[in-house]
Amino acid sequence: MKNTKPTVLVTGATGRIGRSVIRCLQADRTIVVVAAVRSQTQEREFADSGIRTVKLDFDKRETLGPALTGVDRIFLATGYTVDMLRQSKEFLDAAKKAQVRHVVHLGACGPDDTTVAHWAWHQLVERYIEWGGFSFTHLRPEAFMQNLLHYDGTRGTNEGLIQQFVGEARISWVDGDDVALVASQALLRPDLHAGRTYRLGYDAKSYGEVAAIMTAVLGQPFRYEALPPEVFLENMRAVGAEMAYMTCVYDSFKRTANGEIPGVDETFDNFHAITGRQPTQWEEFVHKHRDSLSY
Repeated sequence: MKNTKPTVLVTGATGRIGRSVIRCLQADRTIVVVAAVRSQTQEREFADSGIRTVKLDFDKRETLGPALTGVDRIFLATGYTVDMLRQSKEFLDAAKKAQVRHVVHLGACGPDDTTVAHWAWHQLVERYIEWGGFSFTHLRPEAFMQNLLHYDGTRGTNEGLIQQFVGEARISWVDGDDVALVASQALLRPDLHAGRTYRLGYDAKSYGEVAAIMTAVLGQPFRYEALPPEVFLENMRAVGAEMAYMTCVYDSFKRTANGEIPGVDETFDNFHAITGRQPTQWEEFVHKHRDSLSY
């Protein structure tokens, strides 16, 4: 008998948020979950967990159509490079041809009138999704708490020292697992979440305040050292990062440190209505990840 359950394709399935989205969806019997992968190693990893996979590479146009065949809903997460604009357009064009109905897009923070460049790039993708006629849910997460575990392949803390680039500014934070939970709800019930833009940030803290929470919860000293944003730019250049995107990040750090981006500490009250749960606060996050944060 032909399968009549909606098929949900998760891109970025091997990334931090994508993996969590799959965990949230895996036990649900009303849908078929498919993980987009690029290698046989990744394919085997998901197969061992009973998750179906398809080969998809945003930079290989020939993989898009086959990967989207029979797909009803997609979770779209692209990489942190300027190529995300081209990749998203080509992917969405293929999705339209495949008659995908609902797109849940992982974007970036900020209001509609943001002047932060890479946040605005994500909003251009949002508009393209809408222009394509898809049913949609746009996700705009604030700063990920997981950045304190690791960021761009490096540990977020080192022997109790947190080094970051936004001065003493308070910023809005969200647990990546909470973002994935919202995404999963939008994928499971597009009838409830279509046409919505969800800004996701629930705990406003400076890095100094986060360090104090970690000290209290873990019983070890943590301290924050504010570094010039130029250090971030040089670090990214040294590791061969894609500099068009990272220059935008540098600019946002610099402007945040100088108090030039209004609303970076704004929090929202939508999480319980979407998920039926309370969002993660910093104390809970530190407890949950104490093994990774302790030294």
